[in-house]
Amino acid sequence: MPDSSADSSADSSADTGQPPAHLRGLALLQDARFNKSTAYSDEERDALGLRGLIPPAVFTQAEQINRVLDSLRRKTSDIEKYIFLQSLANRNERLFYRVAIENIDEIMPLIYTPTVGQACQEFAQNFRQPKGLYVTRKDRGSVATVLGNWPAAKVKVVVVTDGERILGLGDLGANGMGIPIGKLSLYCALAGIRPEETLPIMLDVGTENAELREAPLYMGLRESRLRGDDYTALVDELVGAIESRYPGCLIQFEDFATPNAIALLERFRDQCLCFNDDIQGTAAVALSGVYASTRLSGVPFKDLRIMFLGAGSAATGIGDLLVDALVDAGVQEPEARKRLLFIDSGGLVVAERHNELAAHKQPFAHDLAPQDFAGAITTHQPHVLIGATGSPAAFTQEIIGLMAANHERPTVFALSNPTARAECTAEQAYEWSDGRAIFASGSPFSPVTREGKTYHPGQGNNAYIFPGLGLGAVAVGIRTLPAELFLTAAKSLANQVSESQLELGTLYPKLDDIREVSLKIAVAVAEDAYERGLASVSRPADLSGFIAAQMFEPGY
Repeated sequence: MPDSSADSSADSSADTGQPPAHLRGLALLQDARFNKSTAYSDEERDALGLRGLIPPAVFTQAEQINRVLDSLRRKTSDIEKYIFLQSLANRNERLFYRVAIENIDEIMPLIYTPTVGQACQEFAQNFRQPKGLYVTRKDRGSVATVLGNWPAAKVKVVVVTDGERILGLGDLGANGMGIPIGKLSLYCALAGIRPEETLPIMLDVGTENAELREAPLYMGLRESRLRGDDYTALVDELVGAIESRYPGCLIQFEDFATPNAIALLERFRDQCLCFNDDIQGTAAVALSGVYASTRLSGVPFKDLRIMFLGAGSAATGIGDLLVDALVDAGVQEPEARKRLLFIDSGGLVVAERHNELAAHKQPFAHDLAPQDFAGAITTHQPHVLIGATGSPAAFTQEIIGLMAANHERPTVFALSNPTARAECTAEQAYEWSDGRAIFASGSPFSPVTREGKTYHPGQGNNAYIFPGLGLGAVAVGIRTLPAELFLTAAKSLANQVSESQLELGTLYPKLDDIREVSLKIAVAVAEDAYERGLASVSRPADLSGFIAAQMFEPGY
């Protein structure tokens, strides 16, 4: 992401990586977008006024990467590594992204989950320089003016949060800015969205976290959260300002609490190009994993029974897309809904609890007897168990044992982030099922060796979906993102899982291939959008080549 010194006049130089004519000397070395540091040749140093400003040795980008990795690996904690990488991005943007792309297995957990959770919790303590845009309740009536202070003339992707439900950590207020920053770094690294065309936004409307409000270093508004019509009006103004200044820009809503997450998605989904990643991105990546799991379990997708622990917006979002997928597979919608069972804090979500249930749960309240979690598994024998609770250790040995008693290859998804919030660990899932579980999680787990066999648990990270989906959307000018496009993205992802990966117990493609995966998802989504009349760019003869040509390559 550009820093506060970014200059929109440089946009025309972005494609070549060459600095604009006026950028020379120390100013060039201080511009993260164009700085190559010690990689400037002797001729470039003379032409650009750099002679004497950097050490005399000339290094290739590959050699610079080795130096970065050496320094990174000498850090003793993940949060130190996070800070080091953010500092690199602020100095040399292309080197940062090249390091990330070539070492994505190592780098992604550091720049996003699980480390980004701690980075948000300690955001104020580790603050170095501003990134992104802060819109507050005090800006009501002048949001367009605030947005006008952002220097980029063109933005294609915005990620916005109000910080109320950061991962499984709760209300972190303005500290939640780490989430949009992290998400957009993944858009750039994993799908080639140009960094200068991204914008992280923190919608600071206060916080209910009293400890934060009283913390001396906290940098957000020290007020209770704005609610009701005033809150909605502020979001309306923000979305309108974004659409006005950056027409066709993709807006991703991130880490809003369930009531606002659902309400804002319903308010804007048919109005502009937007989606909620916690609801729809999570749904697509979970659905993809379920598709892939059937190749191991042998149970046809259309015959699955699926149970959720947790009934928040993420869980019911997965449920909604699963209903669409089952209907797509030939199951009638009423029957499709009956295949999905939800457990919340009151037990099984059933019809007799209708009056106490939030609106998003009611479509999944079936005419069944009330039961607790273990009793519902025993009675209904789900093939797939999905955790989206934010409650660590919620999948106990008893629960995994019941799943394994009912099915030869039970599927267990512990999707809560960060890693410390997962419903169970990979090792527990394999141990408690005698090695028969098909496991995936939201945050990464290391391979597990049990009785001579090594399992490689798949990470059902939304990063498999949203970068490719976003790339396809902005590349061909998709107007809105209906549920069918998320179904298309999930199918594309599932189809890219090889038999050799499945044999290792992995339900998702290798992260090393993520840019290719993202491109294929982008192409699939774009093709579907053309068929539905949702794309505004004339269809090119070579759609894959057209999209690939737009992807940022951070070399020099």
